[in-house]
Amino acid sequence: MTLPAPRIHGSVRLWSLPTGPLQENALLVAGARNQGFLIDPGDDAARILDLVRTAGVEVQAILLTHAHFDHIGAVQPVREALGVPVYLHPADLPTYHLGAASAGRWNLPFVQPADPDQGIAQGQTFTAGDLTLTARELPGHAPGHVVFVGDGFVIAGDTLFAGGIGRTDLPGGNHPQLIAGIHSELLRLPDDTYVYPGHGGFTTIGREKRSNPFL
Repeated sequence: MTLPAPRIHGSVRLWSLPTGPLQENALLVAGARNQGFLIDPGDDAARILDLVRTAGVEVQAILLTHAHFDHIGAVQPVREALGVPVYLHPADLPTYHLGAASAGRWNLPFVQPADPDQGIAQGQTFTAGDLTLTARELPGHAPGHVVFVGDGFVIAGDTLFAGGIGRTDLPGGNHPQLIAGIHSELLRLPDDTYVYPGHGGFTTIGREKRSNPFL
């Protein structure tokens, strides 16, 4: 396959691959030693695995920002192919269990994944070689939503988008909670921090501070 061009942050490389009919961004991130993590494998398992193999990344774990069906649709085939554990915040486990039912409302095919192997907690760090990601709880779009902060970038899931924010009209959504979390966990990051959202293109913290109409 043709690789999406990686974004470079020091020794870290990050690939964003839109997947499925909702064009959810599966993210592959790796450090200098080609060890890394796969985040939110939402659909198109074969394409995701092709990306991992072509990039030559040794994936240590699958990390989930949250459990809406468009972010977990490829979890089961990918975890089986790579032989790695899956991490999810426990507050999103009920949403995870509803994946097949939620996809069914859109008449979309979906493979319900087996339960995650481990939970995620505030401040938990994930290390692969010289790459470190720190989880920060940011509910509001989903009860157990987390973001992953790296050196110069944040993987934001469906919290902050270029010019937008995550929906809060879904079950478990809470608009004031989402806005408060964006301000406390994201907008305090340096302005030049790159934001990689769950849908659409990347942005920066500074750009969203200046121009995001929801903030």
